[in-house]
Amino acid sequence: MGAGQGSRAGAGHPEHVTGLARALADLARDMNGDRSSWAVLDRAVHCAVELVPHAEHGTITGARVRGGVVPAASTSAVGRRLDELQEEVGQGPCLDSASQRRTTRVDDLASETVRWPELAARSGEVGAASVLCLQLFVGDDDLGVLNLLAAAPRAFDEESERVGLLLAAHAAVALASAQKLENLVVGLTHRDVIGQAKGVLMERHRLSADQAFELLSARSQQTNRKLHDIAFELTATGEIPRR
Repeated sequence: MGAGQGSRAGAGHPEHVTGLARALADLARDMNGDRSSWAVLDRAVHCAVELVPHAEHGTITGARVRGGVVPAASTSAVGRRLDELQEEVGQGPCLDSASQRRTTRVDDLASETVRWPELAARSGEVGAASVLCLQLFVGDDDLGVLNLLAAAPRAFDEESERVGLLLAAHAAVALASAQKLENLVVGLTHRDVIGQAKGVLMERHRLSADQAFELLSARSQQTNRKLHDIAFELTATGEIPRR
């Protein structure tokens, strides 16, 4: 029996609570071992469908700076269609969770004619009636939204929400750590390329390290390009980019 099945059958029992705690602990360790944010997202959404009571499909979406959401991970076409449809009509539970920083639980999409009239009218295209949207955040950083779906109306309950919130918290911490590691790796790579470019300029033009860096910075400003892009082209071609 999978962890998701156990949570449905033994809700509230000591064995269930212990099993859930163990599953969440294992998930946290696994996600913290993932080296990329994509791996964290993929693991989190699949585990959410297994662990959260009554969940059948899941997606994780990221918030755009100017509104809307962008798909990041999913377990099925059902969840992806809901993400697409919300983008098309510009309304829905995931968008509300992302913009209002709160959990959104929907008992029946088709009946939501006041909150999301256009989405409700096209809810038959989704293949799911119940939706549970949980925000992923660490401190003030919004990392996305975990969206869970079920075919039957009123599928999700208080336990679904509690387990979902616990899982979302673990996923958010692991995702933030993975993103920091990725940024660190990119930063180190950029620093290495800039160092190589400075070496080329110092040898070829007999410049000091500071003078070489000033030359790269000036060309970056003149061409409106990033410093590491200028450095990369210089190391690849041996010439300072003119545009």
